[in-house]
Amino acid sequence: MNRKSFIMLLTPLLFGLVPAAVPHAARAAGSTSIVVGADTTFPPFETEVDGKVTGFDIDMIKAIAKAEGLTVTIKTLPFDGIIPSLQTGALDAAVAGITIKSSRLQNVDFSDAYYKSGLSILVKKGSDIKDFADLKGHVVATKTATSSADYLQQHGFDMNHVKQFQDIDSAYEALETGGADAVLFDNPVNVNFKTLHPNVKTVGPLLTGEYYGIAISKKRPGLVAKINAGLAAIKKNGVYHQLFVKYFGGDTSGAVNGVLKPATVAVSD
Repeated sequence: MNRKSFIMLLTPLLFGLVPAAVPHAARAAGSTSIVVGADTTFPPFETEVDGKVTGFDIDMIKAIAKAEGLTVTIKTLPFDGIIPSLQTGALDAAVAGITIKSSRLQNVDFSDAYYKSGLSILVKKGSDIKDFADLKGHVVATKTATSSADYLQQHGFDMNHVKQFQDIDSAYEALETGGADAVLFDNPVNVNFKTLHPNVKTVGPLLTGEYYGIAISKKRPGLVAKINAGLAAIKKNGVYHQLFVKYFGGDTSGAVNGVLKPATVAVSD
């Protein structure tokens, strides 16, 4: 192939690559538009009702964006795809009840903490399981790629007895149908399920103390400061509290009223 023919062939290929590169380049250059990832299998933080994505986290990020003059586009995806998507820049930020962990801080940035959570055990009423020690020999359901699965592994639980699902609803279904004896997961989500299903209960103390943060792509310099400023603003104007009333019935046990930086609250894997 001669040089002229090669250039004629290469030119459309090069131009064909440009549009794919422009959107992220435009956002990275201080654009007010952000793409926010969400996993809709985490009620009441994220869920989907009649095709509409809603929940505490969704309303919160929209309120933060409004306070900072940002435009939000919500993109739904499985939880285990969120961190990789932030690393590539396909997402600018993500809200999915994401625990601030030291390992995650190596790959993404985090906002200040906005919710204090912990892991709890959910069982059917009448179960002989009273605490974590009683789980030995039982089948435990949880959500894959979460702190719950990490906790079980770190504490020597037989992972052959762990059923991991892409969404927490499937774990709850396993509990209800007898496919699992317990669910180990984030307490506010367990409490939400318990409120709607009187045949189950939480047992034992919270197993961990952990904080949720808004995960932010390292490819968006300056976005952390904007989101933190917006978070501070909705705490000050009362919107943050209103979301606790709307989604948790006014239970503010998970509220973070001060400023907690990611490095100070990050948990180890």
